[in-house]
Amino acid sequence: MEPSLADPSSRIQQALLAVRAVIFPVDGVLNGPRITFDSHGGEIVSISNRDASAIRAAIDQGLHVAALSSRDAGGFRPVLEALGVRNIYLGASSLLDAYEAFCRERGLDDEACAYIGDDIVDVPVLERAGFPVTPIDGADYLRNRVGYISAYEGGKGCIREVVEMVLQQQGKLAFGDQAAEP
Repeated sequence: MEPSLADPSSRIQQALLAVRAVIFPVDGVLNGPRITFDSHGGEIVSISNRDASAIRAAIDQGLHVAALSSRDAGGFRPVLEALGVRNIYLGASSLLDAYEAFCRERGLDDEACAYIGDDIVDVPVLERAGFPVTPIDGADYLRNRVGYISAYEGGKGCIREVVEMVLQQQGKLAFGDQAAEP
């Protein structure tokens, strides 16, 4: 998606219709900009309930969800697995390598992927994804390199906003047990 050449509303709607997967790094997007440690040096994992419920909704509605990290953020694995995320790439040599492995494993092309990235390390994936997004608190450098800037910060509802946009555009946004009309 070329944001500088886009008619924002129609290009975004078109990109959302093609999305079959939502991908994000745990650092900066799932957990926000902080890493918290306990007194023994163990990482304390915390995520937004809003993002957690959106991840579950995405999976329930048939979207693939992948979480990436270049560090071995192992504390996130049980949380992600409990949410139903099957595609977890922690300790990846590069985020782009993890993204490409995910796409191969799921038979997805770039246009089918929404990627939410908040920092410069995310640029190679943002340049490939069909719907590239950054949280409102993402690095300034990304603002002209994405198709959409979320109204929410990383770790504070950004994932939920993107999932809801995708599901709403595809007529799959569920309220309780009822799917919204397209």
